[in-house]
Amino acid sequence: MKPLKVLKEAVRAKHILAVLAGHGFDGLLNQLDLHPGLLSRVLPHPEPRPVAERIRLAAEELGPTFVKLGQFLSMRPDVVPHPVILELRKLQDQIAPLPFEVMRPVLVEGLGREPSEVFEEFDEAVAASASLAQVYIARLRDGGKEVAVKIQKPGVREKIEIDFDLAEWLAGMLHQRVPSLRPFDMPSIVKEAREWMMRELDFRLEANNQEYFNALNKHPEKVFSPKVYREASSERVLVMDRVLGKSVRDAGEYPPETRRLLAGNGATSIAHQVFISGFFHADPHAGNIFITPDGRLCFLDWGLAGNLTRRLRYAVADFWVASVEQDTERIVRIAADLAPVDARPDLRSMEKDVTLALREELNFAIGRASLGKAMLRLLFIFGQNGIYLSRDYSLMAKAVLSIEEVGTALDPGFDLREYMAPVLRELQFERMSPLTLARGVRGVLRQALAGLQDVPFELRRIVRRIENGSFTINLNHQGLEEQTDAVKVAANRVTLGVIIGSLIIGSSLIITTGIQPHLFGYSALGIVGYLISAVLGLYVIWDIMRHGRHK
Repeated sequence: MKPLKVLKEAVRAKHILAVLAGHGFDGLLNQLDLHPGLLSRVLPHPEPRPVAERIRLAAEELGPTFVKLGQFLSMRPDVVPHPVILELRKLQDQIAPLPFEVMRPVLVEGLGREPSEVFEEFDEAVAASASLAQVYIARLRDGGKEVAVKIQKPGVREKIEIDFDLAEWLAGMLHQRVPSLRPFDMPSIVKEAREWMMRELDFRLEANNQEYFNALNKHPEKVFSPKVYREASSERVLVMDRVLGKSVRDAGEYPPETRRLLAGNGATSIAHQVFISGFFHADPHAGNIFITPDGRLCFLDWGLAGNLTRRLRYAVADFWVASVEQDTERIVRIAADLAPVDARPDLRSMEKDVTLALREELNFAIGRASLGKAMLRLLFIFGQNGIYLSRDYSLMAKAVLSIEEVGTALDPGFDLREYMAPVLRELQFERMSPLTLARGVRGVLRQALAGLQDVPFELRRIVRRIENGSFTINLNHQGLEEQTDAVKVAANRVTLGVIIGSLIIGSSLIITTGIQPHLFGYSALGIVGYLISAVLGLYVIWDIMRHGRHK
């Protein structure tokens, strides 16, 4: 971000810096050599708290943009330490709702007409409020269906743009001035978070995710997502079925058998989403899951979803099985196979770190079995060794951790392995089925035949270039620089040796002939030749001793 643009938003920048300093990060800010006026509002040092908690509190005080940035960081276990991720998952954006008069222009613009033309009834009381949007209850004129209307708050995009401009500037300063933070590549993280945030502002993507989930969902009698009404939805307005029910947090009144059944349905659904469909809800925490009166689970807020290719689904399954079996070597081998070509991980060190992580997070002997936390730890270990896996792996780990927490809240004896095992067997059957194997063989043959079809054409191109005299072969020698230098040095010394020998022979002939003038009874010209030969000879000896015989 350009300095002049920072100055234009100096008030917001000063507030951000003051909040960071007030939460104990003034020492970090002092390394940036900022203008003294920007830190004039530094608050007193807070009471001692863990760093992770101070990061969360600062993000909540700075508002929606930094809350969303923190939530994005919680999906980057490859670069963010495990304790910080667990703390960032607690982020909440408690925003007072705006009056409907302020929201109404956005609704009219999103609908493209007056609300009365679409809704038979519209309750102007806010049903739910968040940082980006507010939800209202209405009834459609066409069919009389009761719906929830999600409306984006006015001016949100502009505020987010300003905050992200400042966040990018601050991240760049920290990256440049604080060497200990450079491995985290904060500018790239903030840039990626900005792109993700801009996508979340488009409610059409959320509608796509909900519709896609419902199309893939094979058990709508157990889990579902609200139906979206496309004709009334837009980029800033989302209209969907109203879901009656209770949050998972309020499930204590249900009998234990019902809670156990609900926990199993949620876990089985997430397992199917991850391993079979490859499309999953990336944030299924308790606030995003409702229990309907007919005993079904409703997944809400599809603004963030993960996608896994067939190869990634198989790799996740292998990671999962190896983690449960405490097979450290297999985990490291799978990660190394997925690593970029230029990665050079220390596999022995990775094995030690993975063994410790599994012992602390998946110690079944003492009842400690959090597969989600284990996955987050593993992704951080891989990232520290230069193995940055797809972001969808991070989303998957977060989804698993969230569903584990929901399952444990519903059923204290919840064990995710119990519900994952049948799904993994189904995936294994898919991998080894004759149809899958035949598809793989067919793909290999198709690529081979396509390559063979190109051979005659390429051969004709080579022949034409030979005929036209334009066929060239470029040779690039590498690793011969030292040998080239050695040859040059040797040639120079041989040349000096020939010159010295010639001078000695010529000087000797001059002295024997007695050519005038004489010096000390000998020809002066011959003596000068000897002196020059001696100087050059001493220089060669000195050069050899200085650089060594190898040169």
